Amino acid sequence: MSAGSTEDRILSVLEDDAQASYAEIAERVGVSKPTVRKYIDKLETDGVIVGYTADVDPKKLSSRSIALVGIDVASERYVEATRALKELDAVEELYTSSGDHMLMAEVRAADGDAVGRVISEDILSIDGVEAAHPSFLQERLK
Repeated sequence: MSAGSTEDRILSVLEDDAQASYAEIAERVGVSKPTVRKYIDKLETDGVIVGYTADVDPKKLSSRSIALVGIDVASERYVEATRALKELDAVEELYTSSGDHMLMAEVRAADGDAVGRVISEDILSIDGVEAAHPSFLQERLK
């Protein structure tokens, strides 16, 4: 069994259940607990695993709204704008994108109006941000 396949299988278990114990992962992957610990330590050190999160069903959040916001940035201001976006507390996640927008941000706020304020007052006020297009998440299907 190659190291790559062991890493892939460990990552697959963690993607399914970020709270899985070393014992659970070892059983599902077919290796020992010390082997799991070694691979996870290496994956964290190498920056492959950058954190552990909880998946949230936006519909079940009381008084919280989540929007995915496509953001267009002037290419000459890209570095400064992305730095500023990463500093915003309401921006939970920020991704580069090859789709319709240069960046995609996950924005969380108390309600739709608050998300709108984050977009209009915070995101659109960043030098270089040209447009922001929100899509509100309604219900988690998978």
